[in-house]
Amino acid sequence: MKDYNKQKYLKLLSKEYKNITEVSEEIINLKAILNLPKGTEVFLSDIHGEYAPFTHILNNGAGIIRSKIDETFENQTTEKERSMLATLIYYPEEKLKLIKDELKDDLDEWYTITLYRLVEVARKVSSKYTRSKVRKAIKTEFVYIIDELLHAQINSEKDKVYYYKQIIQTIIELGQADSFIIAISELIKQMAVDHLHIIGDIFDRGRYPNLVMEKLMNFHSLDIQWGNHDILWMGAALGNQACIATVVRNSARYNNIGTLEDAYGINIRPLSTFAQETYKNDNCEKFLPKEFDYNKYDNSDRKIISKIHKAITIIQFKLEGNMIKSHPEYNLKERLLLDKMNLEKGTVKIDGKEYEINDKNFPTINKENPYELTDKEKEVMDRLTESFIHSETLNNHINFLFSKGEMYTVFNNNLLFHGCIPMNEDGTFKEVKFLGKKLKGKAYFDEINEAVNKAYVTKSKELIDIMWFLWLSPESPFFGKDKMATFESYFVKDPSTHKENKNPYYSLSEEEKFCNKILKEFGLEDEDSRIVNGHIPVKVKNGESPIKANGKLLIIDGGFAKSFREKTGNSGYVLTYNSNGLLLSQAKPFESVSKAIIEEKDIISEIIVKKNGVTRKTVADTDIGTKLKGEISDLMELLNAYKNGDIKESWK
Repeated sequence: MKDYNKQKYLKLLSKEYKNITEVSEEIINLKAILNLPKGTEVFLSDIHGEYAPFTHILNNGAGIIRSKIDETFENQTTEKERSMLATLIYYPEEKLKLIKDELKDDLDEWYTITLYRLVEVARKVSSKYTRSKVRKAIKTEFVYIIDELLHAQINSEKDKVYYYKQIIQTIIELGQADSFIIAISELIKQMAVDHLHIIGDIFDRGRYPNLVMEKLMNFHSLDIQWGNHDILWMGAALGNQACIATVVRNSARYNNIGTLEDAYGINIRPLSTFAQETYKNDNCEKFLPKEFDYNKYDNSDRKIISKIHKAITIIQFKLEGNMIKSHPEYNLKERLLLDKMNLEKGTVKIDGKEYEINDKNFPTINKENPYELTDKEKEVMDRLTESFIHSETLNNHINFLFSKGEMYTVFNNNLLFHGCIPMNEDGTFKEVKFLGKKLKGKAYFDEINEAVNKAYVTKSKELIDIMWFLWLSPESPFFGKDKMATFESYFVKDPSTHKENKNPYYSLSEEEKFCNKILKEFGLEDEDSRIVNGHIPVKVKNGESPIKANGKLLIIDGGFAKSFREKTGNSGYVLTYNSNGLLLSQAKPFESVSKAIIEEKDIISEIIVKKNGVTRKTVADTDIGTKLKGEISDLMELLNAYKNGDIKESWK
């Protein structure tokens, strides 16, 4: 049967490669690809809706483009000229407008010099790829001319310069210079990053997660490892009301209600009306939204947001209480706190101890049944649920998250995930009961992955509810703390109650032996294998390092969210992995797109670690290489079948 299936497969393959010549050509082509340098991977995490710095990092190829410019022109140009060239590549349309306004009569000379330099940079960044791959990446009417400029074989440097000059002059004379600059700049950016890894948390805090998603949906090659905030939004889009309330609360907290309304068409008006009526005599001071330079509202708007914030917070706690009661298997009953409040005394009992609360105005809480939603709260949630479920833009984005996302990824001998692997204090994997099964380690991750995907396909309420469990449970790899102290942080004066203790994973994983144990669990025992992790910001100002366990663990929380910077003292990390090795860089704060364009301000990164391999890695050393070797093996069998006469050649 096995031989029969193999013969059947070879006959199917023969329809694509019809004879010995065609098979031989493909084998030669694939073997040539195996010997090319591996493409550059870029790893980012915890973007949190910060579109501008995220886009800039993609535009500058995680610093790769500027380094290629410096390599090519350091001895030929000034620093200012190289900065201008870099900015032109990052933002070609915007920068062109400024340059043309400035130069006016000297444009032709500038075009000539700049086009030549752009071609040289394009050649530099595309040198590790096949001509065919580069050609396919050119999404423009200039395919032939760019291909010719990049690959023309000219006998002498003098002839090459003359040849280039004639082509470039023709481009300028025909008024196509701007379009050509834009086209070749886009090619450079695409060639700089071969594959992108997003290690969780696209949503919440920043105000443009929708634009980040659009950018990712148009990126040529990527994978996503879901983060806790992604799971929350996925659950919300599938209609879980506890997830929906939490998404809205987060949006109010970070003054991003506009994102819900304008980007996703979520109707907030019923909630706003309800909040202003219910809390009209409450200043809701503790619910004033966080304020940053980009999201400042006038005082009246902030007051309205604060009332929305309090209203949805109470609704969230009610919905969460009902979730906990409906699912005793989640083991979250200690988080039932609304019924532990004594509003007359102004206290709440947590873990058997009484604490003072800082707010006594809860007009919608029924003492007899504190988790019951009022009729108006039910109406608010029904309207919000309708909006979330039927938002076309949100559904497109969430569909993409499901299609490109996973719980974890093993890629080129690296293990990528967002949160943690639940562990016990003794370093063993913690066993968790999940959907009726006792699971730990990789088996637990695989089961979660399957459950999330099934929730999306089947729309099963039980599985959709799991999304909320994954958002905040101490047993969830996405969360990784003993509790989510949201209630305490809002209402309890004693700061000791706000503390969230991390899973032992976070301390154990600083030791190499435990990282090796985790890697082995996921089938990785290569000396160069490592864990790449997001989720927990690295507090550099407290002496923390993103490099753990002798380099076996790299924490790359992107630090894009401005709300983290006071705590961490940095703007996060960018990891690149190319044919020469690993480069972990600490990103500098990004001020604005306008400064990047006008003042040519780049995100200049400080290199934290540079680990070069003994030998340069080729495609043969990668997962793609393994796949290509399998294809070569199959083609060799087809070649032998042709030579032996087992399969007849075709020449049509």
